[in-house]
Amino acid sequence: MGALNDQPKAPLTTTTSIWPAAAVLITAVVTLGVFLAINLVADRGVASTTTTTAIIVGGLKAAPSNSALEYCMHNSVVPSNIKSVFVLPLGTITHSGANIPNAGAGDFDCFQPLVTSTNSGSLLEFYAAQLGARGWNLFSRGASNGAPQSLFQKAGSDGFYWVVGITVNSASEGTVHWTFRIYQNSQTI
Repeated sequence: MGALNDQPKAPLTTTTSIWPAAAVLITAVVTLGVFLAINLVADRGVASTTTTTAIIVGGLKAAPSNSALEYCMHNSVVPSNIKSVFVLPLGTITHSGANIPNAGAGDFDCFQPLVTSTNSGSLLEFYAAQLGARGWNLFSRGASNGAPQSLFQKAGSDGFYWVVGITVNSASEGTVHWTFRIYQNSQTI
């Protein structure tokens, strides 16, 4: 064995370059800049669309006011995308008996008895056309007791489905007594 040399020596010098890491960072910044420039050049902005209510030709005309349904038009309860349902045929008047059965306890439910000078078929066709044009889905025709009825459904912006029922209670001599009912379905979307 040879003799050990106990003389202190300087540590070995190794140089580590930062340039490989810097090259990755520089490449990322340049790539981001290129795509930002492409986005600025190619961006067309957001196209705004205007929505209008469809004009229904033929059948009953819509009343210019929906004041006969004021009892059920609770602004704090009914979501804005559901309010399009408050449309009435021309010449409709209120009848006594409007009610909110649960009076604020639980899901919203309101019905308003009304009277219109027409026949039951024209009334139901009016709502099929008007609510269909407003995005409501007709999912049921005819009540369980045989009365003429149409049920419509639409997803509300509040996370619930809303259901509207148009039920003919009686019809005679060109006058229809009917009920407009709107309620919040307890099932979420």
